[in-house]
Amino acid sequence: MDPRTAPDVAARTDSASRRRCAVVGLGARARLFTEALAGPYADRIDLVGFCDVNAHRMAVHNGWLTADHPGREPVPAYAAEDFDLMLRRERVDLVVVCSVDRTHDDYIVRALDAGCDVVTEKPMTTDADRARRILAARQRSGREVRVAFNYRYNPVHSAVRELIAAGEIGEVGSVHFEWLLDLRHGADYFRRWHRDKADSGGLMVHKSTHHFDLVNWWLGTEPETVFAQGGLFFYGDEAGGRRGLARPYTRAHGSPAAQGDPFAVHLADSPVLSALYLDAEGEDGYHRDQNVFGPGVSIEDDMAVLVRYASGASLTYHLTAYAPWEGYRVAFNGSEGRLELLVEESTWSRPEARDDAGAEAHTGVRAEGASAVLHGAEVDDEAGRTELLLRRHWERPREVKLPTGEGGHGGGDVRMLQDLFGPQRTTPDPLGRAADAHDGAKSLVTGLAANESFVTGAPVRVRDLLDV
Repeated sequence: MDPRTAPDVAARTDSASRRRCAVVGLGARARLFTEALAGPYADRIDLVGFCDVNAHRMAVHNGWLTADHPGREPVPAYAAEDFDLMLRRERVDLVVVCSVDRTHDDYIVRALDAGCDVVTEKPMTTDADRARRILAARQRSGREVRVAFNYRYNPVHSAVRELIAAGEIGEVGSVHFEWLLDLRHGADYFRRWHRDKADSGGLMVHKSTHHFDLVNWWLGTEPETVFAQGGLFFYGDEAGGRRGLARPYTRAHGSPAAQGDPFAVHLADSPVLSALYLDAEGEDGYHRDQNVFGPGVSIEDDMAVLVRYASGASLTYHLTAYAPWEGYRVAFNGSEGRLELLVEESTWSRPEARDDAGAEAHTGVRAEGASAVLHGAEVDDEAGRTELLLRRHWERPREVKLPTGEGGHGGGDVRMLQDLFGPQRTTPDPLGRAADAHDGAKSLVTGLAANESFVTGAPVRVRDLLDV
């Protein structure tokens, strides 16, 4: 049945015991939420609406759900322009936002004003004006906004927070944080819509918002002043041409020039990416496999940031999007010692795919799953290690034994989903992992200030951009 011609349903009632949830933005990331809502949380939440600019992608998600859950009816699918109609007709009281970053604020504000709670993918939004719109709507509506900061739920990151909160290194004076994206993961941001800063806010907003949130959460503070330098060093047409890395194609699919390119992603080799993007191009013309060394890249790939916090601590942060290995190092210097975390998600990047016999096949990223990016145990012999060292003054270094997390993002995804959609906690979370709109704004503003500092070459006072 076409939802636009279906009869209206009575308005939602607050006394209903089950929640009614809709998902807006049905790209690859949405599958984390749709599978959770249709699977382990189906006894608590009814998945009642999909909304997207592309009808084909909604049909793909419905196909997955009905195949995985025999007897399940397809979720009603609404065009983007019918978002408000969906909220009324399906009596929605919870909206999950997974759309392109620059559109988050529009859906969040409309959902809040319609009386819905919201779960939004990070970043909460992409600029200060949009953040103010969300904060104002949250205030006037009284509804809840949760930001899906899954890294807070990673057991490794929880252990860091526990050690700092317990005073194991005393008062924290400084943090040194280096994040490396390898040649698969880093390159992927330059193939997709994220390559346009107007859509994503750049990596300082889209990616680093995770990291800035971690520091805010670990230290229990907020940023005051930001100074940053960054630029496009490796990707883009100028750098690619100068180093002889550029190939003469616009997008990889159907291009002979992309066949030998280790930076190309081949959508047809992945049933998931093919279904969601290649087969959906006829509706919106979006190409998921653009040339990372082609024109049109407006985001940076190498960024250095210095932050001063309200607590008096400072942060030196660096993001590199073209590293030979994937992972991060974080060190906390305190009045009583130092805490050091090393996470190697992959120790190197394989440039070729392999056939079933283990022989080298063709170069280029031949993704078989939902992404061209592999993490942790998925990378087999490329996987690295995780190590947390506590170095207290006058004591031998001590390795802190870490809990292991299963599933995506080091076990953070499953724990976050439980917190978002499971039974309400009877006691407060001692780690305070739930992130609201205020937390989303505090993480966002560091990246926004860094972006401004890139342009002006001067330090930026956070309150001059957004008073959070």
